[in-house]
Amino acid sequence: MADAKVIPFDDDRSRGAGQRPQRRRSGPRRPGDGAKVREVKAVPGRLNADVPEGAAPGAEPLDARAVGPVDASARPAGAQGAAPGAAAEPASVPEPRGGGGGGWDRRIAGGLAFLRRRLTGEYHVDDFGYDEELTDQVLMSLLRPLYEKYFRVEVKGIENIPADGGALIVANHSGTLPWDGLMMQVGVHDNHPHGRHLRLLAADLVFMLPVVNELARKAGHTLACAEDAEALLERGELVGVMPEGFKGIGKPFGERYKLQRFGRGGFVSTALRTGSPIVPCSIVGAEEIYPMIGNAKTVARVLGIPYFPLTPTFPWLGPLGAVPLPTKWTIQFGEAIPTDGYPPEAAEDPMLMFNLTDQVREQIQHTLYKLLVQRRSVFF
Repeated sequence: MADAKVIPFDDDRSRGAGQRPQRRRSGPRRPGDGAKVREVKAVPGRLNADVPEGAAPGAEPLDARAVGPVDASARPAGAQGAAPGAAAEPASVPEPRGGGGGGWDRRIAGGLAFLRRRLTGEYHVDDFGYDEELTDQVLMSLLRPLYEKYFRVEVKGIENIPADGGALIVANHSGTLPWDGLMMQVGVHDNHPHGRHLRLLAADLVFMLPVVNELARKAGHTLACAEDAEALLERGELVGVMPEGFKGIGKPFGERYKLQRFGRGGFVSTALRTGSPIVPCSIVGAEEIYPMIGNAKTVARVLGIPYFPLTPTFPWLGPLGAVPLPTKWTIQFGEAIPTDGYPPEAAEDPMLMFNLTDQVREQIQHTLYKLLVQRRSVFF
């Protein structure tokens, strides 16, 4: 067996010539040496080496298998600056930060600070009504259990969303109620490496409903019109649009995952005017949360809504029928389609807008079919 490499520290003991190496054990104290010698028991199966001659005071024998130089900074706490010959006491291990009650203390302190800012008005709301702090700390926290535990959303292709600058995310729309837009908003915020916020374009009906109107504004949603979309994109915001509108969200269950018409291509014109890339997005799982088997059109006209859904559970089970089914979701972002290479007048070219609209629609539809083939079941 090769000789053990011994790294000298400090020691004032010496051996006589020809003395045989001994196992590590406590030795007699020399007169005048005020340091206590700590007894070290030999460990079975391991070699131990003694301290070489000429070592500096205070050294202790090291394990024979130790290799490489040891920096003085690696010595246990309390060893540096100790009296010569004193054995270093083992360093105490500090408690991990944020563990135990410390985490709760910080949460409580953060919550109280949040309430103080709300009460004193020390928070920022932009001219669209977007409240970033309220969205991050309250609204996202309310939606996240649905996103993570209930729908178990899996996000793919998040790297296709630019790290900064304006971009337009175009997605399919489904599910009777617009849960897909909210889940996409949480998915972008929680998975993008730069924590980007998605500003959704919503229909007029959203801003006509009490309570929903205020919450939508606070969450960063705005009216689905070209002027608002262009203003957000020029600011470098991430904007989400679902061109199918009510035709997509209210289609029968038998037409699930078949994209409806994408309007007149207004989103393409907006992207061309601002030079923003278009990111296609395909969402699988939302079609089955409320299987729409019928539409009570008379009731819808009386209520002034686009459709009144009839599902296997609603309205037959009352409020319980409004609980969505716990389907397994997948949201995939495709490769961005650049628009900054077109001239300014391209936004007025109807043929170009038609071609780009069709390209985006076909890419989303193709990805939907691919995801449907890959998924194991609706719920797992």
